Amino acid sequence: MRKPLVAAFFALAIAGAGAAPAVAAPAGAPADAAGAQRAKAASPTLQAVNFAGTVSLSNCSGSVIRFPASVDTDPALVLTNGHCLETGFPSPGQVITGQSSTRSFGLLNSAGTRVGTLRANQVVYSTMTDTDVTIYRTTTTYASIRSTYGINALTVQDTHPVAGTAITVASGYWKRLYNCNIDGFVYRLKEGDWTWKDSVRYTSACNTIGGTSGSPVIDQSTGKVVAVNNTGNEDGERCTVNNPCEVDQNGTVTVRQGINYAEETYQIPACFTTGNRLNLSASGCTLPKP
Repeated sequence: MRKPLVAAFFALAIAGAGAAPAVAAPAGAPADAAGAQRAKAASPTLQAVNFAGTVSLSNCSGSVIRFPASVDTDPALVLTNGHCLETGFPSPGQVITGQSSTRSFGLLNSAGTRVGTLRANQVVYSTMTDTDVTIYRTTTTYASIRSTYGINALTVQDTHPVAGTAITVASGYWKRLYNCNIDGFVYRLKEGDWTWKDSVRYTSACNTIGGTSGSPVIDQSTGKVVAVNNTGNEDGERCTVNNPCEVDQNGTVTVRQGINYAEETYQIPACFTTGNRLNLSASGCTLPKP
């Protein structure tokens, strides 16, 4: 689980704290104009992802999110991991809803500069069962954040992500961007006592470290959140804490040392109704229930 670790500080010093630019175009240029037009039509237009709308937590990263049906007057929500919850890791099978919270978040602008503080009044939803998410409700609205800071929330995509998609993992904790692609999907990802379903596996370029937990995983072609960064296999161990393993439909276990993962978020919007209110009984809501 990608919480801050002593090793993370060492890794950052080695790698450097600067943010790498997002991929702007596919590698390799077509030999002629017609080929260029065909390539343009076949490939999505990629855009540089920045830090606007991301947040820093005391121990993790996160982002201000909205759903396709959210409106500007709704209370703004913050997304991070279940294992970033200030009261400790939810137990396997545990789902927390409506828990009081006074947690604060450092709001970042596009350059990664902290421009303000947002405060929570509730843990709307938190679990480490099937997925690894915490969603906070803040004391302000999307309209107020835009008016005060000129920052828009990130929209959560409500369809399943696609393998091969160019993505950016945007860490508000480190103020660092990681760029890679979705390598594929994991039937079951097991780490210690927890098991997550249909997880995202990154290509090796997203070498995320401690403190990147909760970072939004952003589709470079749409700017939408498709997953939330949560873990990676550090030491090559099998299914232990900080060393998740992949388990396929037949129960075959695969260990990929140095590879990192995220949990999909497309299923979350269906569980929220008017006013950004959680409704786990809503049609199409598949999140684990208490």
